[in-house]
Amino acid sequence: MKNTHVAVLKGGLSAEREVSLVSGAACAAALRALGYKVTEIDVGDDIAERLKDVKPDVVFNALHGRFGEDGCMQGLLELLRIPYTHSGVLASAVAMDKPMAKRVVEAVGIRSPRGGIYTKEAMLKGDPVARPYVAKPANEGSSVGVSLVFEGDNFYFTEENWSHGESVLVEEYIPGREITVAVLNGKALGVTEIRPKDGFYDYENKYTDGGAVHLCPAPLSKAEAAEVMELAERAHKALGCRGLSRSDFRFDDTKGKGVFYFLEINTQPGMTPLSLSPELAAHAGIPFNNLVEMLVTDARLGE
Repeated sequence: MKNTHVAVLKGGLSAEREVSLVSGAACAAALRALGYKVTEIDVGDDIAERLKDVKPDVVFNALHGRFGEDGCMQGLLELLRIPYTHSGVLASAVAMDKPMAKRVVEAVGIRSPRGGIYTKEAMLKGDPVARPYVAKPANEGSSVGVSLVFEGDNFYFTEENWSHGESVLVEEYIPGREITVAVLNGKALGVTEIRPKDGFYDYENKYTDGGAVHLCPAPLSKAEAAEVMELAERAHKALGCRGLSRSDFRFDDTKGKGVFYFLEINTQPGMTPLSLSPELAAHAGIPFNNLVEMLVTDARLGE
């Protein structure tokens, strides 16, 4: 593998471009340190031509968000016959579509918040459900566009504060704690609890140093940790993911026995210095460079 030429795709066209640039740079540095030949590509409309010119043996897909994580890039790489890291076309597309991912995981017995899809037009007319609720884009990541709407808030949807398409996923607000689990090749690496400095775990808190405290391992009982890891593994399998994924949950322990609610799954989780999956891998005894190499070794077509 050390003679392998790896193209690291980063940047891209989504709202998560800046995060992807950092992830891609970190992964490229790791691969170079391991002795791989690496070409970094800031992805634009000419990506097919760039890949044909570069002729990599493998693509490390460090893109986040739409076009890079939703099956589009995976489909292009299938057409070009270049093996790539992380999940395949179908798993990527379904996982990125939050309403569809909810249906899949619910079908295998994983609880998620009650909710539904509403049009932007309906949201502009007023609250579609009783407060408190959470409104989010149907197909964005990194908490882009997520709004928590509580009773008494002076917040209403307007043309100015919603630029994420014509569909809005609205879910009941689940009180409690923010929990995340990374899964590598079908096996959970561990559990982290996230405690944002202010508000909720939004884009700013995710990618600002000091924006949140990561408690790894999460302060859960042994039984609770085992339960949420099994749920994450089940979601990974049900959606057909491969390589690395990260599932996010709310843990409502406000009324006695805690209950986990699945929120979403990330098929290409962040690989920045502040990212959760590398942190969980390190806790499980897998250093960052080794994690990156494991993903390259697992790169393939299909599925």
